[in-house]
Amino acid sequence: MSAQGILAGLIGRGIQASRTPALHEHEGDAQALRYLYRLIDADQLGLDDSALPALLDAAQRTGFSGLNITYPFKQAILPLLDELSDEARGIGAVNTVVLRDGRRVGHNTDCLGFAEGLRRGLPGVARRRVVQLGAGGAGAAVAHALLAEGVEQLHVFEVDPARAQALVDNLTQRFGAGRAMLGSDLGETLASADGLVNTTPVGMAKLPGTPLPPALLHARLWVAEIIYFPLETELLRQARALGCRTLDGGTMAVFQAVKAFELFSGRPADAARMQAHFARF
Repeated sequence: MSAQGILAGLIGRGIQASRTPALHEHEGDAQALRYLYRLIDADQLGLDDSALPALLDAAQRTGFSGLNITYPFKQAILPLLDELSDEARGIGAVNTVVLRDGRRVGHNTDCLGFAEGLRRGLPGVARRRVVQLGAGGAGAAVAHALLAEGVEQLHVFEVDPARAQALVDNLTQRFGAGRAMLGSDLGETLASADGLVNTTPVGMAKLPGTPLPPALLHARLWVAEIIYFPLETELLRQARALGCRTLDGGTMAVFQAVKAFELFSGRPADAARMQAHFARF
């Protein structure tokens, strides 16, 4: 596969500003590997969500080595795959699909990416009670990472009650009762929380604003985002103004790409080199 080069892509909506192609192609260049990475933007193509099976079929027919999957398809793609890694199955979401030997194998590198960001960007923060906003595909991976990294209680707030309940049930099955719960009163829960993580798309360049009223923030919180465009969201700006420790989405973006590169190419990636390239954007 490496001798012939790698053709990879990203399926999602509103992804024209994605840094993922540059991360993959730069690392491919550094390894003298022919590596092309293409954006498959359903918004740009004027496609509705029902086009996902056709996009996956087309990528497979045209020789793609793999695909990254982003909002809003990380869970919708599950029934279209032949196999899931243990992590993707446990999380219930896929952000990376390897296309090989006529088969579609789903992986989740978001969980690893967020955990690495938490360790590097917020070392030593309190993890007794954390509020998470969002329970979609990225939210599922982040929730698993938070509990695996020692959060004692995770309160999940989500506009879709069924999706929130499904995530809490999944987390309870893996981590035991009492570790994850549905959020009820956001203001009251945040007042006694150690941390806040936004996994919703609110704050992206195409969806500006904050996912909660900024008045609910307080200086005792640490605040994390998974959004990296812009790197400083309005939520992070407001939190920093209060003196909160913060984590942007850059480290998660890099380390999920490191693992995806390895899955697509079969070669180890240089994480430090990919981080340095991301920092130059």
